[in-house]
Amino acid sequence: MHLGSSKQMNQQSYFTGILSNRSEDNPEFYNWNRVKVKYCDGSSFTGDVEQVVTENKLYFRGARIFKAIMEDLWSKGMKNAKNAILSGDSVGGLATILNCDKFKSLLPNVARVKCVADAGFFLDRKTIAGTSYIEETYRSIVNLHGSAKNLPSACTSVMEPSLCFFPQNIIPYVQTPLFIINSIYDSWQINNTLVPRYLDPELVWDHCKAHLSNCTLSQHLIIQDFGVEFLKAFNGLTPSFTRGYFLTSCHTHLGILQTGFWFSPTSPRLLHKTIGEAVADWYFERAGFQYIDPYPCARDCKV
Repeated sequence: MHLGSSKQMNQQSYFTGILSNRSEDNPEFYNWNRVKVKYCDGSSFTGDVEQVVTENKLYFRGARIFKAIMEDLWSKGMKNAKNAILSGDSVGGLATILNCDKFKSLLPNVARVKCVADAGFFLDRKTIAGTSYIEETYRSIVNLHGSAKNLPSACTSVMEPSLCFFPQNIIPYVQTPLFIINSIYDSWQINNTLVPRYLDPELVWDHCKAHLSNCTLSQHLIIQDFGVEFLKAFNGLTPSFTRGYFLTSCHTHLGILQTGFWFSPTSPRLLHKTIGEAVADWYFERAGFQYIDPYPCARDCKV
């Protein structure tokens, strides 16, 4: 099951990348049953508020949506699953991390269940002005959606619930095998966490955000520092033999639904493996895969 990002809702309706049914594009998973869940709740499927905003009929019930989808799929044959993957991109990648253990608990005990999160490792990082914009944003989301009750109590018992929205804080509590795909210089995070628009009224960062080759020296140094902080947070995770990861230095955000990113002659590679090959080796336990680009210098990449 793939939890899509809001960006993907208007993309092509046919499946590509990790959801492709073409063996040449997705050799390991092309003949699986595939379900794509569009992002529709604003809280990575953690919301659970009884009250409805009456003036515009807004419901904050993402966790109930997730539960209803799982119950529907169970009745349609998922109760017989022997293998299952929960995956997602961007906010769907974050949703994958937050709901990974729940997903496993709703499947047969004998099933091989694992999770693949793409571009969902959102860093708790201050802006270029030293403000905590992303922390404040997550706090607002958790409060609005009543998400605290659907976050792991092992995390919320030791820190503010909104901090349990950050993967660096929640992943140590995830028990189900998890594969993390991310850029060290994630373009969405640079554009929104590091340099949100309100801090750049003169738009001096716009050309740099579009292509790193356009950045000034000082902008390059700021972005490189973001990468250092990203790796510091990632390397601070508790070790796990069941966890896999594929971290590139590409200035990109999400992509496992794109064949050119997932499995093709032009796909990003680490240890000579595409992301599709690395995930398959990890999922089928042929080989572990925990690899970070050994030359972590921010760069533009074509995928």
